[in-house]
Amino acid sequence: MKKFILAKIYLVVILIICSSNIFAQTYNIGHISTDFYDNARNRNIATEIYYPSDTNGDNVPISMGNFPIIVFGHGFLMSWDSYDNFWNSLVPEGYILCFPTTEMGFAPNHQFFAEDLSFITTKMQMESQNSSSIFYNSVLPKTGILGHSMGGGASFLAAENNPNINTLVNFAATETNPSAILAASNVTIPSLIFSGEDDCVAPPVNHQNILFDSLNSNCKTQINIISGGHCYFANENVLCSFGESSCNPNLNISRAEQQGVTNDFLKIWLNFSLKSDMSSFTIFNDSLQSSNRITYSQYCNGTSIVSQNKVDEINIYPNPVTEILNIDVPLEFINGNLVLLNMFGQELLKEIITNKLTKINLSNFESGSYFIFLKKEAVVKKNKIIKVVHYR
Repeated sequence: MKKFILAKIYLVVILIICSSNIFAQTYNIGHISTDFYDNARNRNIATEIYYPSDTNGDNVPISMGNFPIIVFGHGFLMSWDSYDNFWNSLVPEGYILCFPTTEMGFAPNHQFFAEDLSFITTKMQMESQNSSSIFYNSVLPKTGILGHSMGGGASFLAAENNPNINTLVNFAATETNPSAILAASNVTIPSLIFSGEDDCVAPPVNHQNILFDSLNSNCKTQINIISGGHCYFANENVLCSFGESSCNPNLNISRAEQQGVTNDFLKIWLNFSLKSDMSSFTIFNDSLQSSNRITYSQYCNGTSIVSQNKVDEINIYPNPVTEILNIDVPLEFINGNLVLLNMFGQELLKEIITNKLTKINLSNFESGSYFIFLKKEAVVKKNKIIKVVHYR
């Protein structure tokens, strides 16, 4: 009998391991070079595409499944192959990455490049309906536009009033002509902006900060990598490295470190925005709160959240909480507002503060993370609450 029970336990363990491997499936990387033709503009768009496959190689069959599309805009004078860190990271996770190789010269037309990016987002969805395409029946109707530097700026132009795009992500994005900053005011999709704290090529204060503020998205986040640079979002490119070395020759971060931080947040964000994994949004926000490698700003559903500062935190207890949360309210917040939000920025509770020791009953709330804010005029204090269910 004992041997039988042990055998059953062993079988269950094996099944769990096998199930985990199925759900954690990773792919090899296929590659195809192709030309897309935009009839409306009489324009050929040479494109390099990397996609999930069962074997590595050129023109190999795509793996079975449906995969989101990512269209990536390169930087000024940078080739698509400078971004192999992105396809090597994302394709095994089940994404199709498209790199248009247009506008790579000394006088790029930003508007044309943005239109190329936009065209490919539409064209790749059409490829899924084309029985002669390698991508036939393999494209998920979810698309993101990503871009670095000039391509980051062009991504705003491509996303402006574009209903075919589900998320916008860019890295050290720069202002463009026409203006990416003006275009940002017409971008409403969930957006993620990466910047490097020590970027001297496109300093955040002159580029990404303004782009973030201009975005009209109902959920937008800017992640500023501490000590990060401009070119380290990509792999080695001689011209980019030369330009950055002329203004900041000694970055206090390695390329691998900066790309590691980027990947950690990017993968979680894409799981949320392109694979509809809502739990990833909670993980994303938890990671923002806990990381010591970044500063950040976030605006989601009417609420602004910035990098946690211990001086600005509220004294609350117990935390984690099961039922009654005690809040030690500073005197200056009496007659102000107490606001409770979930991790999606949705307001769950709002009341006027009348007592220095305020109590709120969370017994009917689900387990998870919440934000509590004390607000009075322009002054705000905040803290994060962990709610747990007490099982009797």
